Amino acid sequence: MKRRFLKPLAVALGGSFFVSMLFGFNVFQKKPWPVPDKDKNMKNPVAADATSIADGKSLYATHCKSCHGAKGLGDGNKAAQLKTEPGNFSTADFQSQTDGALFYKTSEGRDDMPNFKKKIPDADERWALVNYMRTFKK
Repeated sequence: MKRRFLKPLAVALGGSFFVSMLFGFNVFQKKPWPVPDKDKNMKNPVAADATSIADGKSLYATHCKSCHGAKGLGDGNKAAQLKTEPGNFSTADFQSQTDGALFYKTSEGRDDMPNFKKKIPDADERWALVNYMRTFKK
């Protein structure tokens, strides 16, 4: 008698898993990322010119592309292995952040996002990376 219920139970569980995946079950943890006001209000000292954007693009390709993807959509080849969402840099929500907030998050990191103060010790290079991230807006 117990076996009669195993097959329908397995079908129901498998079906509910499929439906949750189909309708956007998010495997990433989403949580706010507060930025201290002093950092949020920092102004970018590096002009967003062709040189800084090219420098930022090079740094992005080396340090960021594997998680954030070639176009900043959060779809890099390592993204599926992360516990936290890598973010979509083209969204209005992302682009509405101040340069200071982006610089802070890039510099400090959290969870899966590494601290880039050691990997990219030159602050001007991290600011150039912010300039490049601005090119992803829709």
